Amino acid sequence: MKRRKRGGNRDVADRGRPVEGPSPDSGPVRHIPVLLREVLEALHPGVGERFIDGTFGAGGYARAILEAAHCDVLGLDRDPTAIAAGCALEAGFAGRLKLAETPFSEMEDAAHAIGWKSVDGVVLDLGVSSMQLDEAERGFSFMRDGPLDMRMSASGLSAADVVNTYEKDAIADILYTLGEERRSRAIAAAIVKDRETAPFERTGQLAALIARVLGHRPGDPKHPATRSFQALRLYVNDELGELTRALEAAERMLEPGGRLVVVSFHSLEDRIVKRFLAERSGKRAKASRYIPDAGDVTAPTFELRDRHGVEPSEDEVAANPRARSARLRWAVRTAADALSET
Repeated sequence: MKRRKRGGNRDVADRGRPVEGPSPDSGPVRHIPVLLREVLEALHPGVGERFIDGTFGAGGYARAILEAAHCDVLGLDRDPTAIAAGCALEAGFAGRLKLAETPFSEMEDAAHAIGWKSVDGVVLDLGVSSMQLDEAERGFSFMRDGPLDMRMSASGLSAADVVNTYEKDAIADILYTLGEERRSRAIAAAIVKDRETAPFERTGQLAALIARVLGHRPGDPKHPATRSFQALRLYVNDELGELTRALEAAERMLEPGGRLVVVSFHSLEDRIVKRFLAERSGKRAKASRYIPDAGDVTAPTFELRDRHGVEPSEDEVAANPRARSARLRWAVRTAADALSET
Protein backbone atom coordinates (compact mmCIF):
# COMPACT_ATOMS: atom_id res chain seq x y z
CA MET A 1 0.00 0.00 0.00
CA LYS A 2 1.38 3.38 -0.91
CA ARG A 3 1.21 6.14 1.64
CA ARG A 4 -1.89 8.19 1.15
CA LYS A 5 -1.31 11.91 0.84
CA ARG A 6 -3.76 14.39 2.27
CA GLY A 7 -6.50 15.10 -0.20
CA GLY A 8 -5.61 12.19 -2.45
CA ASN A 9 -8.06 9.65 -3.80
CA ARG A 10 -7.50 5.99 -4.41
CA ASP A 11 -9.60 3.14 -5.72
CA VAL A 12 -9.63 -0.22 -3.98
CA ALA A 13 -9.77 -3.45 -5.91
CA ASP A 14 -12.02 -5.39 -3.53
CA ARG A 15 -12.79 -9.02 -4.11
CA GLY A 16 -16.51 -9.74 -4.28
CA ARG A 17 -19.23 -7.20 -3.61
CA PRO A 18 -18.64 -3.46 -3.18
CA VAL A 19 -18.57 -2.04 0.34
CA GLU A 20 -20.12 1.38 -0.20
CA GLY A 21 -23.17 0.82 1.99
CA PRO A 22 -24.82 -1.66 4.32
CA SER A 23 -26.32 -4.86 3.09
CA PRO A 24 -30.11 -4.73 3.17
CA ASP A 25 -30.53 -7.45 5.76
CA SER A 26 -27.90 -6.50 8.33
CA GLY A 27 -29.20 -3.29 9.92
CA PRO A 28 -27.92 0.29 9.89
CA VAL A 29 -24.34 1.33 10.52
CA ARG A 30 -24.20 3.41 13.72
CA HIS A 31 -20.88 5.10 13.03
CA ILE A 32 -18.44 5.77 10.21
CA PRO A 33 -15.51 3.32 10.10
CA VAL A 34 -12.22 5.22 9.82
CA LEU A 35 -9.91 4.51 6.84
CA LEU A 36 -12.29 1.77 5.71
CA ARG A 37 -11.02 1.50 2.13
CA GLU A 38 -7.41 1.44 3.28
CA VAL A 39 -8.19 -1.25 5.86
CA LEU A 40 -9.84 -3.40 3.20
CA GLU A 41 -6.99 -2.88 0.80
CA ALA A 42 -4.51 -4.07 3.40
CA LEU A 43 -6.61 -7.03 4.56
CA HIS A 44 -7.57 -7.96 0.98
CA PRO A 45 -10.24 -10.49 2.03
CA GLY A 46 -10.42 -13.69 -0.02
CA VAL A 47 -12.98 -16.49 -0.33
CA GLY A 48 -12.77 -18.99 2.51
CA GLU A 49 -10.42 -16.88 4.63
CA ARG A 50 -10.82 -16.17 8.33
CA PHE A 51 -10.44 -12.78 10.03
CA ILE A 52 -10.49 -11.42 13.56
CA ASP A 53 -11.99 -7.97 14.09
CA GLY A 54 -10.52 -7.31 17.51
CA THR A 55 -12.52 -4.13 18.12
CA PHE A 56 -15.99 -4.96 16.82
CA GLY A 57 -17.74 -1.77 18.03
CA ALA A 58 -20.69 -1.14 15.71
CA GLY A 59 -19.45 -3.74 13.23
CA GLY A 60 -18.32 -1.40 10.45
CA TYR A 61 -15.09 -3.24 9.62
CA ALA A 62 -16.61 -6.70 10.15
CA ARG A 63 -19.50 -5.93 7.82
CA ALA A 64 -17.18 -4.59 5.12
CA ILE A 65 -14.89 -7.62 5.31
CA LEU A 66 -17.84 -10.01 5.02
CA GLU A 67 -19.24 -8.09 2.06
CA ALA A 68 -15.88 -7.98 0.28
CA ALA A 69 -15.59 -11.77 -0.01
CA HIS A 70 -17.32 -14.95 1.14
CA CYS A 71 -15.17 -15.29 4.24
CA ASP A 72 -15.64 -15.60 8.01
CA VAL A 73 -15.12 -13.05 10.78
CA LEU A 74 -14.78 -13.40 14.52
CA GLY A 75 -15.73 -10.08 16.13
CA LEU A 76 -14.39 -9.33 19.60
CA ASP A 77 -15.34 -6.58 22.01
CA ARG A 78 -15.12 -6.34 25.78
CA ASP A 79 -18.06 -3.94 25.79
CA PRO A 80 -21.21 -6.04 26.40
CA THR A 81 -23.42 -3.39 24.80
CA ALA A 82 -21.47 -3.67 21.52
CA ILE A 83 -21.88 -7.44 21.46
CA ALA A 84 -25.60 -7.22 22.27
CA ALA A 85 -26.12 -4.62 19.53
CA GLY A 86 -24.23 -6.79 17.04
CA CYS A 87 -26.59 -9.75 17.31
CA ALA A 88 -28.70 -8.54 14.37
CA LEU A 89 -25.60 -8.19 12.20
CA GLU A 90 -24.45 -11.64 13.29
CA ALA A 91 -27.80 -13.15 12.27
CA GLY A 92 -27.71 -11.36 8.93
CA PHE A 93 -24.57 -13.15 7.76
CA ALA A 94 -25.80 -16.71 8.24
CA GLY A 95 -23.02 -18.12 10.37
CA ARG A 96 -20.13 -16.25 8.75
CA LEU A 97 -19.93 -13.76 11.65
CA LYS A 98 -19.38 -14.91 15.22
CA LEU A 99 -19.15 -12.57 18.21
CA ALA A 100 -17.40 -12.94 21.55
CA GLU A 101 -17.38 -10.63 24.56
CA THR A 102 -13.69 -10.56 25.37
CA PRO A 103 -10.65 -8.25 25.27
CA PHE A 104 -8.71 -8.49 22.02
CA SER A 105 -5.62 -9.58 23.97
CA GLU A 106 -7.48 -12.88 24.47
CA MET A 107 -8.16 -13.44 20.77
CA GLU A 108 -6.46 -16.83 20.83
CA ASP A 109 -8.85 -18.26 23.43
CA ALA A 110 -11.84 -16.82 21.56
CA ALA A 111 -10.65 -18.27 18.25
CA HIS A 112 -9.84 -21.68 19.71
CA ALA A 113 -13.30 -21.77 21.31
CA ILE A 114 -14.90 -21.82 17.84
CA GLY A 115 -12.34 -24.24 16.40
CA TRP A 116 -9.99 -21.77 14.69
CA LYS A 117 -6.29 -22.53 15.07
CA SER A 118 -5.10 -19.69 12.84
CA VAL A 119 -6.43 -16.76 10.82
CA ASP A 120 -5.65 -14.88 7.63
CA GLY A 121 -6.06 -11.39 9.02
CA VAL A 122 -6.41 -9.35 12.20
CA VAL A 123 -7.67 -5.77 12.35
CA LEU A 124 -7.56 -3.55 15.45
CA ASP A 125 -9.27 -0.16 15.62
CA LEU A 126 -7.90 1.34 18.82
CA GLY A 127 -9.30 3.79 21.32
CA VAL A 128 -12.82 4.60 22.41
CA SER A 129 -15.69 4.08 19.98
CA SER A 130 -18.09 6.73 18.72
CA MET A 131 -20.95 5.01 20.53
CA GLN A 132 -19.10 5.07 23.86
CA LEU A 133 -18.28 8.76 23.46
CA ASP A 134 -21.87 9.60 22.55
CA GLU A 135 -23.44 7.76 25.51
CA ALA A 136 -23.22 10.05 28.53
CA GLU A 137 -23.89 7.22 30.96
CA ARG A 138 -20.60 5.57 30.00
CA GLY A 139 -18.64 8.53 31.36
CA PHE A 140 -16.05 8.76 28.57
CA SER A 141 -16.72 12.32 27.46
CA PHE A 142 -16.32 15.60 29.33
CA MET A 143 -18.72 17.12 26.80
CA ARG A 144 -21.67 15.13 28.19
CA ASP A 145 -22.23 14.98 31.93
CA GLY A 146 -22.58 11.45 33.20
CA PRO A 147 -21.25 8.99 35.79
CA LEU A 148 -17.44 9.11 36.07
CA ASP A 149 -16.99 5.56 34.78
CA MET A 150 -14.95 5.12 31.55
CA ARG A 151 -14.90 1.30 31.71
CA MET A 152 -15.17 -0.43 28.35
CA SER A 153 -16.25 -3.63 30.10
CA ALA A 154 -18.95 -3.98 32.71
CA SER A 155 -16.57 -4.64 35.59
CA GLY A 156 -13.33 -3.56 37.20
CA LEU A 157 -11.86 -0.27 38.38
CA SER A 158 -13.70 2.90 37.31
CA ALA A 159 -12.35 6.40 36.77
CA ALA A 160 -14.22 7.48 39.91
CA ASP A 161 -12.34 4.84 41.90
CA VAL A 162 -9.04 6.28 40.69
CA VAL A 163 -9.70 9.95 41.43
CA ASN A 164 -11.40 9.24 44.76
CA THR A 165 -8.96 6.73 46.26
CA TYR A 166 -5.52 7.07 44.66
CA GLU A 167 -2.77 9.12 46.28
CA LYS A 168 -1.90 12.50 44.79
CA ASP A 169 1.39 11.36 43.26
CA ALA A 170 -0.23 8.30 41.68
CA ILE A 171 -2.93 10.43 40.04
CA ALA A 172 -0.33 12.91 38.81
CA ASP A 173 1.79 10.11 37.32
CA ILE A 174 -1.22 8.73 35.42
CA LEU A 175 -2.12 12.14 33.99
CA TYR A 176 1.46 12.89 33.00
CA THR A 177 2.44 9.48 31.60
CA LEU A 178 -0.75 8.59 29.76
CA GLY A 179 -2.12 12.06 29.03
CA GLU A 180 1.11 13.99 28.61
CA GLU A 181 -0.48 16.61 30.84
CA ARG A 182 2.28 19.03 31.88
CA ARG A 183 0.33 20.38 34.85
CA SER A 184 -0.59 16.96 36.17
CA ARG A 185 0.59 17.72 39.71
CA ALA A 186 -1.54 20.82 40.02
CA ILE A 187 -4.61 18.90 38.81
CA ALA A 188 -3.89 15.98 41.16
CA ALA A 189 -3.49 18.31 44.12
CA ALA A 190 -6.82 19.98 43.37
CA ILE A 191 -8.54 16.61 43.02
CA VAL A 192 -7.26 15.39 46.39
CA LYS A 193 -8.28 18.65 48.07
CA ASP A 194 -11.78 18.77 46.56
CA ARG A 195 -12.61 15.13 47.23
CA GLU A 196 -12.31 15.81 50.96
CA THR A 197 -15.53 17.79 50.66
CA ALA A 198 -17.37 15.51 48.23
CA PRO A 199 -16.33 12.52 46.11
CA PHE A 200 -16.12 12.85 42.34
CA GLU A 201 -19.12 11.09 40.84
CA ARG A 202 -19.81 12.92 37.57
CA THR A 203 -17.74 13.75 34.51
CA GLY A 204 -18.92 17.33 34.75
CA GLN A 205 -17.42 17.68 38.23
CA LEU A 206 -13.99 16.56 37.09
CA ALA A 207 -14.05 18.55 33.86
CA ALA A 208 -15.00 21.71 35.78
CA LEU A 209 -12.15 21.22 38.25
CA ILE A 210 -9.60 20.77 35.48
CA ALA A 211 -10.90 23.84 33.67
CA ARG A 212 -10.60 25.78 36.91
CA VAL A 213 -6.99 24.68 37.41
CA LEU A 214 -5.83 25.12 33.82
CA GLY A 215 -8.13 27.92 32.72
CA HIS A 216 -10.39 27.73 29.68
CA ARG A 217 -10.78 30.54 27.23
CA PRO A 218 -14.06 30.54 25.26
CA GLY A 219 -13.43 29.44 21.70
CA ASP A 220 -10.41 27.27 22.46
CA PRO A 221 -10.59 24.25 20.10
CA LYS A 222 -9.43 21.80 22.80
CA HIS A 223 -11.07 21.51 26.19
CA PRO A 224 -8.53 21.61 29.05
CA ALA A 225 -9.80 18.26 30.34
CA THR A 226 -8.98 16.42 27.10
CA ARG A 227 -5.59 15.04 28.15
CA SER A 228 -6.66 14.10 31.67
CA PHE A 229 -9.78 12.24 30.51
CA GLN A 230 -7.71 10.39 27.94
CA ALA A 231 -5.19 9.38 30.60
CA LEU A 232 -7.84 8.06 32.97
CA ARG A 233 -9.52 6.10 30.18
CA LEU A 234 -6.24 4.53 29.09
CA TYR A 235 -5.41 3.62 32.69
CA VAL A 236 -8.81 2.25 33.69
CA ASN A 237 -8.91 -0.04 30.65
CA ASP A 238 -5.16 -0.83 30.55
CA GLU A 239 -5.34 0.02 26.86
CA LEU A 240 -1.61 0.15 26.20
CA GLY A 241 -1.00 -3.17 27.95
CA GLU A 242 -3.92 -4.70 26.08
CA LEU A 243 -2.47 -3.46 22.80
CA THR A 244 0.95 -4.99 23.44
CA ARG A 245 -0.58 -8.34 24.36
CA ALA A 246 -2.91 -8.22 21.33
CA LEU A 247 -0.04 -7.60 18.90
CA GLU A 248 1.80 -10.59 20.32
CA ALA A 249 -1.35 -12.73 20.12
CA ALA A 250 -1.89 -11.71 16.49
CA GLU A 251 1.67 -12.74 15.69
CA ARG A 252 0.90 -16.21 17.05
CA MET A 253 -2.50 -16.50 15.34
CA LEU A 254 -1.66 -15.33 11.82
CA GLU A 255 -0.90 -17.75 9.02
CA PRO A 256 2.13 -17.08 6.79
CA GLY A 257 0.89 -14.37 4.43
CA GLY A 258 -1.68 -13.21 7.01
CA ARG A 259 -2.26 -9.48 7.38
CA LEU A 260 -2.10 -7.43 10.58
CA VAL A 261 -3.79 -4.02 10.29
CA VAL A 262 -3.90 -1.50 13.14
CA VAL A 263 -5.62 1.90 13.18
CA SER A 264 -4.51 4.10 16.08
CA PHE A 265 -5.60 7.56 17.19
CA HIS A 266 -2.95 8.57 19.68
CA SER A 267 0.82 8.90 19.63
CA LEU A 268 1.29 6.51 22.56
CA GLU A 269 -0.66 3.77 20.78
CA ASP A 270 0.97 4.44 17.44
CA ARG A 271 4.42 4.33 19.05
CA ILE A 272 3.76 0.85 20.41
CA VAL A 273 2.51 -0.41 17.04
CA LYS A 274 5.37 1.21 15.14
CA ARG A 275 8.00 -0.21 17.49
CA PHE A 276 6.47 -3.71 17.46
CA LEU A 277 6.32 -3.90 13.67
CA ALA A 278 9.80 -2.43 13.30
CA GLU A 279 11.28 -4.97 15.68
CA ARG A 280 9.38 -7.91 14.23
CA SER A 281 10.36 -6.95 10.67
CA GLY A 282 14.06 -6.53 11.45
CA LYS A 283 13.97 -2.75 11.09
CA ARG A 284 15.45 -1.99 14.52
CA ALA A 285 17.83 0.93 14.67
CA LYS A 286 21.47 0.20 15.50
CA ALA A 287 22.57 1.03 19.04
CA SER A 288 25.49 3.07 17.65
CA ARG A 289 26.93 3.86 14.24
CA TYR A 290 30.36 3.04 15.68
CA ILE A 291 29.36 -0.52 16.65
CA PRO A 292 29.31 -3.11 13.84
CA ASP A 293 25.90 -4.59 13.08
CA ALA A 294 25.84 -8.13 14.43
CA GLY A 295 22.89 -8.98 12.21
CA ASP A 296 19.47 -10.25 13.20
CA VAL A 297 19.58 -13.09 15.68
CA THR A 298 16.05 -14.18 14.78
CA ALA A 299 14.13 -14.36 11.52
CA PRO A 300 11.60 -11.54 10.99
CA THR A 301 8.03 -12.56 11.74
CA PHE A 302 6.48 -9.72 9.74
CA GLU A 303 7.14 -7.96 6.47
CA LEU A 304 6.46 -4.28 7.00
CA ARG A 305 4.48 -2.77 4.12
CA ASP A 306 4.42 0.92 5.00
CA ARG A 307 7.01 2.39 7.36
CA HIS A 308 5.36 5.81 7.53
CA GLY A 309 1.76 4.77 8.05
CA VAL A 310 -1.37 5.84 6.20
CA GLU A 311 -3.44 8.87 7.17
CA PRO A 312 -7.01 9.82 6.20
CA SER A 313 -7.56 12.20 3.32
CA GLU A 314 -8.83 15.72 3.81
CA ASP A 315 -12.17 14.59 2.37
CA GLU A 316 -12.51 11.85 4.99
CA VAL A 317 -11.60 14.18 7.83
CA ALA A 318 -14.17 16.71 6.57
CA ALA A 319 -16.84 14.00 6.51
CA ASN A 320 -15.77 12.43 9.82
CA PRO A 321 -13.78 14.80 12.10
CA ARG A 322 -12.99 11.93 14.50
CA ALA A 323 -10.73 10.50 11.80
CA ARG A 324 -8.33 13.45 11.88
CA SER A 325 -5.74 11.84 14.18
CA ALA A 326 -5.98 8.31 12.73
CA ARG A 327 -2.97 6.44 11.40
CA LEU A 328 -2.98 2.98 9.82
CA ARG A 329 -0.01 0.62 9.98
CA TRP A 330 0.09 -2.87 8.55
CA ALA A 331 2.37 -5.80 7.90
CA VAL A 332 2.29 -9.33 6.45
CA ARG A 333 3.15 -12.41 8.51
CA THR A 334 6.17 -14.44 7.42
CA ALA A 335 6.66 -18.15 7.94
CA ALA A 336 9.07 -17.62 10.87
CA ASP A 337 8.11 -18.88 14.32
CA ALA A 338 6.42 -16.32 16.55
CA LEU A 339 8.81 -14.54 18.90
CA SER A 340 6.19 -14.01 21.60
CA GLU A 341 5.22 -16.88 23.85
CA THR A 342 1.86 -17.62 25.41
